[in-house]
Amino acid sequence: MERIEGLKEYVKSTAYREALDLPKKQEEEYTMLAQGEYNMNYSFIHPKTGKKLLLRVNCGSQMHLKNQIEYEFHALKLLEESERTPKAFYVDGSKKYLDHGVMVMEYLPGRALDYHTDLKLAAECLADIHSVRIPETETSLICPENPFIAILEECEEMVKTYMESPLGKDKTKRKIRELLDKAWGKAKTTNVEKSPYRCCINTELNSTNFLIGGENKPNYLIDWEKPLLGDPAQDLGHLLAPTTTFWKTDVILSAEEMDRFLEIYLKCVENRFDTEGIKERTKVFLEITCLRGITWCAMAWVQYQQPDKLIINESTYRKLEDYLSDGFLEKIEIFLEQ
Repeated sequence: MERIEGLKEYVKSTAYREALDLPKKQEEEYTMLAQGEYNMNYSFIHPKTGKKLLLRVNCGSQMHLKNQIEYEFHALKLLEESERTPKAFYVDGSKKYLDHGVMVMEYLPGRALDYHTDLKLAAECLADIHSVRIPETETSLICPENPFIAILEECEEMVKTYMESPLGKDKTKRKIRELLDKAWGKAKTTNVEKSPYRCCINTELNSTNFLIGGENKPNYLIDWEKPLLGDPAQDLGHLLAPTTTFWKTDVILSAEEMDRFLEIYLKCVENRFDTEGIKERTKVFLEITCLRGITWCAMAWVQYQQPDKLIINESTYRKLEDYLSDGFLEKIEIFLEQ
């Protein structure tokens, strides 16, 4: 916990301990569990209940939000009835005692998604999450008016970091620019109807964001740091995109595997919401997601060159190099032209 200045003192504070009904004197031990690009996660056992909990420390916001950890907490509360997401117990985004927001949630067991064996389980999990009705009065979740354009605008914002950096390769810059220009052309001319249904979507469905227990066992989706009120097809496109599946594995799904997943998903939804046109919209989201993945990698690659970066993940850095390679960019170009 030394890496986060003041965190050791924070977990001893009266406000924190009373909110979680922890003993006045600290008895629990915090152990580093995992770290992503924007969060550090510590596990601990509650001395009174014996339950394993997770302390999440937020170190940045992909969405450029000042209330990032509270935004994530709110999404988890909305989705609690799905029983597919972690229960959140405590949040403090005040940054009064720390420079970071913190949240405490339940620790959930499970392993990462295996694209060869677990796509059915992922479909069941997403169908339950997407079926949670969001109140019409909901105003906290960001809801882009045109999600296709919103994603491409996000791509442009992210890739600017790479384009303006002297560290970026000129050839890579040109190729990414070409891909983005083609995507803009498609997005402006596509004739896909807007979704007749909106729900809380995750937008970041990497294999490690799933916790798989197995058939007839609990399966979950975690890491809700970038939720939106949007089209469920956006989640489906993100899950199936080659830039997603290749991130923590070496898998790129075939067209047949993608079609099979969508059929299972639609069956799992069981008419709980209107899915008209969802396959067509998924295809468009899938293509634009590829550009989002590449432009994020370009931005992150430059950030990884900075000596003051708080969180460094070696496996992530290796993948950044892979995604910006000539070979991978050519594969994505071929995929987008199919």
